[in-house]
Amino acid sequence: MLTLDDQRVDVWVVRPSEIHSPELLGRYRQLLSDEERDRVARFRFEKDRHRALVTRALVRTVLSRYVDLDPTSWHFGENEHGRPYIANTAPGVDALSFNLSHTTGLIVLAVSHRKTVGIDTEYLERKNATADIANRFFAPSEVAELVQLSSAEQRERFFEYWTLKESYIKARGMGLALPLDGFAFALQAAGRIGFAVEPVVNDIAARWRFRLFRESPHHFIALCVERDTRTPQVVMRDTVPLVGEEIAVYPLVRESE
Repeated sequence: MLTLDDQRVDVWVVRPSEIHSPELLGRYRQLLSDEERDRVARFRFEKDRHRALVTRALVRTVLSRYVDLDPTSWHFGENEHGRPYIANTAPGVDALSFNLSHTTGLIVLAVSHRKTVGIDTEYLERKNATADIANRFFAPSEVAELVQLSSAEQRERFFEYWTLKESYIKARGMGLALPLDGFAFALQAAGRIGFAVEPVVNDIAARWRFRLFRESPHHFIALCVERDTRTPQVVMRDTVPLVGEEIAVYPLVRESE
């Protein structure tokens, strides 16, 4: 059993393409509720069914590392914007918060104790990272900063912005009801993340801390954590659910003060 205090956020990282064993995948299916199995089966493509199965198994097995509940015993709900939450009432469950993200080749799960957390991961080789998307959805200051960069630098910076913005949206639990141009990141200073919000998002910028990691040449991971007086420790673990895990160290690209 893992003990998680208010000053630590755990991030669990899975590469679904590395999980092939039919026996292991069968064990994952046994962990899921009937509704979850139905959801997995509804995906049209096998790669998406595989990713969804691994994701659900990851959530159930990881949460059982913090609370003495069997992985099959977890119950989940969703808020009006689709953010999942734990619906169990067992002792210790109400202190846990989690958030999920997945992209091509990677699934990430953040778990915190009495802190709201949002996480996002993005695949940097996506074809639709364009200035047109930035012009439509980014804050004016972010667009202005992007256009000053070379075309090669723009692509990298686009994903830094996008991953951070998604992590904030997910921490707020409001989906795209939160306007993407209503808050802005400033990434001009090396290694730093500045953050500002407009009144339309009904928030205080100082409420949040951000970190941006480079998991590989192909993936960013952004973490948004509710702030208190101390900087939270982030512990990352590479894992295969029901098989094992190991502590991982990924380069920290940027962080907020």
